[in-house]
Amino acid sequence: MDEIKFKLVAIEKSDEINFILGQTHFIKTVEDLYEAMKNAVPNGKFGIAFCEASGACKIRIEGNDEALKELAEKNAMNIGAGHTFLIFMKDCYPLNVLNSIKNVPEVCSIFCATANPTNVIVAESRVGSEIGRGILGVIDGFIPKGVENKEDFIWRKKLLRDIGYKL
Repeated sequence: MDEIKFKLVAIEKSDEINFILGQTHFIKTVEDLYEAMKNAVPNGKFGIAFCEASGACKIRIEGNDEALKELAEKNAMNIGAGHTFLIFMKDCYPLNVLNSIKNVPEVCSIFCATANPTNVIVAESRVGSEIGRGILGVIDGFIPKGVENKEDFIWRKKLLRDIGYKL
């Protein structure tokens, strides 16, 4: 069996920035993701990076916020897995755009949509004379610290109403 290397790649971002990490399959993805983001939340700010897996194998960048585009590019370079994409966002949340993103025809799957500290589990191997990388999964946030009690339940209900997601 050929050699395979495993890497743990931390997503680099500030605490308040949400992102979506997914897998896709075609060069037009970066433009389609841009359109999906603009159609879902027209005033949202975002940066997108898409890693090609064949041909020129470039990281394609789009977005409407230069700092978020740079953040997406940096993290895509760190992960370096073909046919993956990252969308970093502010002034919107993944729940505002996730269905639109999942409905982009080229999108195969979503690994995570979060603001939590996240590590990406990457496998690397040789494919002929080239190196290939793939995402095995993510570690999103931390382990549970217990089961929700009555006070936690009340806090959750209040939070969702305070931020306008429930009546």
